[in-house]
Amino acid sequence: MKFADLLTMSMNNLRRRKLRTALTVLGVIIGTASIVVMMSLGIGLRELNQELIESFGSLTAIEVRGDYYYGYGEDNTEPNYLTDERIRQMERMEHVESVYPLLEADVVFIQGKYSANTTLIGAPREYLKDIPLGEGELPEPGEKNLKLIYGNSIIQWFSNGRGGGYWETGEMPDVDFMGRPMFVIFDMDSYYQSMGDSSEKAPKKYLIETAGVVEGDPREGGNYSYSVYAELDALKEQLRRIFRKRPIPGQPTNKKGKAYPYFIYSSCVVNVEKMEQVSGVQEQLSDMGFRVHSSSDWMEQTKQQSMMIQAVLGGIGGISLFVAAIGIANTMMMSIYERTKEIGVIKVLGCDMRSIRNMFLIESGCIGLLGGLAGIAFSYGVSYAMNRFQSIGEMMVGQAGDISRIPGWLSLAAVGFAILVGMVAGFFPAMRAMKLSPLAAIRNE
Repeated sequence: MKFADLLTMSMNNLRRRKLRTALTVLGVIIGTASIVVMMSLGIGLRELNQELIESFGSLTAIEVRGDYYYGYGEDNTEPNYLTDERIRQMERMEHVESVYPLLEADVVFIQGKYSANTTLIGAPREYLKDIPLGEGELPEPGEKNLKLIYGNSIIQWFSNGRGGGYWETGEMPDVDFMGRPMFVIFDMDSYYQSMGDSSEKAPKKYLIETAGVVEGDPREGGNYSYSVYAELDALKEQLRRIFRKRPIPGQPTNKKGKAYPYFIYSSCVVNVEKMEQVSGVQEQLSDMGFRVHSSSDWMEQTKQQSMMIQAVLGGIGGISLFVAAIGIANTMMMSIYERTKEIGVIKVLGCDMRSIRNMFLIESGCIGLLGGLAGIAFSYGVSYAMNRFQSIGEMMVGQAGDISRIPGWLSLAAVGFAILVGMVAGFFPAMRAMKLSPLAAIRNE
């Protein structure tokens, strides 16, 4: 018997009992939709976590810190500082694309009656290019004069010293980074001494131009929101002009308390070619004696948690599809009892036993196909409704976005799995139909 004939007979048999077929298909719809929606939630949680982690930095970037804040230990050994030589050593490592040294300097910003004590970070131009600017632009390449890029939330730290800051009043101070001049004090040692002793001379204030301000609402924060940035070479030159041979506040000194003839970086960012190579490079850097951290550490932890959640949610949905499989088996068994005489006639006419088996398998497979397709359509509707409430993702993960995400492979896999479940559920009834005695089947009423 040809496949087309078997398909025609199977579809006619399904249409013969429309209500029973519809109820069986409904069970498959519910089971398929349960699995797809549950797994889409797991996928959505995993991707939202990834987006949240990526917002704090690249997944292929490693933050490296040396002994910048540490002096000599009890064994009087040389601290493991991040120097230009160490940076070049990292650049030569396998799978490393680039290394961005970061130089930190504590400074005081003053504008009118407002002031703020915060950290100024000097970074290479390639690093600064990744900072999204809401106003202004990066300094011109080769610019020798120091120009600053302010984080959008830095304004929160400005205060007039009399309870007139953001944290006291809830209102942003009257500080204009782009429109008014900003004075900067670099000599923090002299600054604190002059505050404690009126006879001490106050340090010199330098008028520094503004290059730009990081985009975003000051109240929302972000990856670059709470620091002030400058081009590394320009910051080095500014510090050299101010302190000359004197120790720079914040920079380590040797055993005699004298300044090193080179700058020591607080940290650096090591950029790796691929995320899969991060752990290997991280291990090498750790073996060199540095403290390392990367966003991929969080990613690995959240991935394991998401996989567990996805497995649990998928298992819950799988129970519904298992119940639907029982419904398919029951429908096929009832179909055999109703068509026993018809099966006997087919056997007496000399039809191949495999054709009888295939006919029932096609019927059960069609039930799975119809239920799978309708279940996928229903799943997309449920997913769309859930994603209308963006606050769900923000409440569960801390990142706004679609909490339910159905990739194409999941849709295809769900339909294929529904067909497979239908055929497996119909296998034993099909085998029973094959084993029916032709004479007993013909005599059946």
